[in-house]
Amino acid sequence: MAVPSERRFTLPLDPTLRALVRLSAAVAGGTEPDLRARIADCLSTSVPVIWVEELLLQSYLFCGFPRTLNAMREWRRVSGVEAPPASSVEPNDADLWRRQGEATCATVYGTSYKKLRKNIDRLHPELDEWMIVEGYGKILSRPGLDLLTRELCIVAACIASAQERQLHSHLHGALNAGATEDQVSATVHALEGTVSPDAVHRAYLLFDRVRRKEAASGGRPPS
Repeated sequence: MAVPSERRFTLPLDPTLRALVRLSAAVAGGTEPDLRARIADCLSTSVPVIWVEELLLQSYLFCGFPRTLNAMREWRRVSGVEAPPASSVEPNDADLWRRQGEATCATVYGTSYKKLRKNIDRLHPELDEWMIVEGYGKILSRPGLDLLTRELCIVAACIASAQERQLHSHLHGALNAGATEDQVSATVHALEGTVSPDAVHRAYLLFDRVRRKEAASGGRPPS
């Protein structure tokens, strides 16, 4: 299904970033052969090891432990990279993670941050706490991978797993984290051939709505 002609999203991602977002999609919705192929792509384009490690660690937030464990197993097997020593793991500091999580979540959600917190709290207060401390603090505020790259990888994971509500939020989030529209649209384009054509088409349509909403609210104009 063709993308409407007014969306001229043609600029490619850097090869290393393109390989990383494709790996993120494979973790979320691919098979083990898909994972091995995407890991091989990361190795052939010299994606920094720390980027891959951080992507796989954050994947459990969006893909669950089973897919993340399988992906990490394939990464160790294909790359030959050993796990980092336990001494590199950050200490358990919930207060620090909460502060970092609030700042990171506020960056991703922008003007919608307070509304998000209220909505999640209505679902369950523990979900709000876990989202901030565990998700945005302990995981997404880790060093080793910048927030912009993390958000593009989350966009790819949401497309591959057909999570359109979360995709809508993280399309905005990628822009709020500093991604250009070309980087976001190139992330969608990078998934052609790895997810269904309908998933790619729906992602383009959703991003078009996001761009127009940003423009209407006084943000960046649609390009």
